[in-house]
Amino acid sequence: MLNRTLAPESKQVDEIKFIEPLKQKLDNGIPVFTINAGQQELVRIEFIFENVNWDPSKPLQAIAVSHLINNGTAQLTAKEIADKVDYYGAFLQTEYGADQLAVKLYTLNKHLASVLPIMRSILNESIFPEQELAIFIQNQKQSLQVNLQKNDYLARRQFANALFGNTTYGSNIEAADYDALKRADLVAYFKAAYKPENCTIFVAGKFEQTGFDALNGVMGQQWDNNAAAVVNKFSFTEHPVGDIFVERPDAIQSAIRMGALGISRTHKDFPGFQVLNCLLGGYFGSRLMANIREDKGYTYGIGSAVVSLKDAGYFFIATEVGADVCSDALNEIEKEIGILKTEPIEEEELSLVRNYMLGSMLGSLENAFSHADKFKNVYFSGLDYSYYTNYIHTVKTITSAELAALANQYLNTERFAKVVVGKK
Repeated sequence: MLNRTLAPESKQVDEIKFIEPLKQKLDNGIPVFTINAGQQELVRIEFIFENVNWDPSKPLQAIAVSHLINNGTAQLTAKEIADKVDYYGAFLQTEYGADQLAVKLYTLNKHLASVLPIMRSILNESIFPEQELAIFIQNQKQSLQVNLQKNDYLARRQFANALFGNTTYGSNIEAADYDALKRADLVAYFKAAYKPENCTIFVAGKFEQTGFDALNGVMGQQWDNNAAAVVNKFSFTEHPVGDIFVERPDAIQSAIRMGALGISRTHKDFPGFQVLNCLLGGYFGSRLMANIREDKGYTYGIGSAVVSLKDAGYFFIATEVGADVCSDALNEIEKEIGILKTEPIEEEELSLVRNYMLGSMLGSLENAFSHADKFKNVYFSGLDYSYYTNYIHTVKTITSAELAALANQYLNTERFAKVVVGKK
């Protein structure tokens, strides 16, 4: 009989296997990376485009195009697009990121040939009707008005602007930016960004040669868009930022966000820095959670993260604490960073972090879609699967002394931007 008083034996993940994609090209040169896996007759096709032509005076061009691209074409109204997609049991999703834009199609294989012409119309013939643009502007201004009352939103945008200035990574959007949106600007951006030369396709699911032939037959032809474009490229240098305080006299809680420019996925120290981050604030059992939430009771949650963007990397810590304990929380955060720099990490704690990180990696590879996501991470960083081999090796072998060295190199609180919104 099973003895339920004994915890099940735990073992460290030994090996993680990735499904590598098949690389092909459409007739018009668009690269296609396919993760052909799974038993269900379902496929996800992602059309990803690099952000281009950054204009600080028009910070919402790419965002608005991403939101409105499936809201009307030369052949189809927004309602007709929605009805046709629903009829075939498919699903369309658009995503905006600071580096790339994506249009995703989820469909049953048997309806692929029927829904691909809808995708072609969207990616070639979107017209951004004035009525749809007006609704978008109204909704987004209302959403912005609500968000500007939230301390955590204000802290996040103040922090991003302090690090990245007036770029796609840090531009502070105001209501006036929505009022300045013009349909002509959206059309111009659409014609510059959504074209074969700026597109990469990622396919995941059950996708055989017949599926590729259908994709090539529709999307491999010449597209209509061919306007000139320059892919966004930014460079950032560290500069003193210091403390940024936005007072909210009636605040019950204060939002804290602090951190600095750092390293990205292409840097050799990045995997080790991820282990360090996990120890500090990267999971529920982290030191910041144990101190600020469990011991002191200052917050419901606190966390830290290492973020890799195309042109930058950064580290941050974020939380919301009681306004009356804000200063104490800031002191405790710095104290925990100081301990990481000076005191050895017990093997039991490090082992727990190793198991958590390896288990999370393994658990994140549950289907073809997640395997494709892992490939995209390295592809857009100019890396290959050796990155994951190195990552897994680092998680398994990094020592307490190496983590202390990383903490001393990258967690210099004197150069952190420290944003507090509320009271302190």
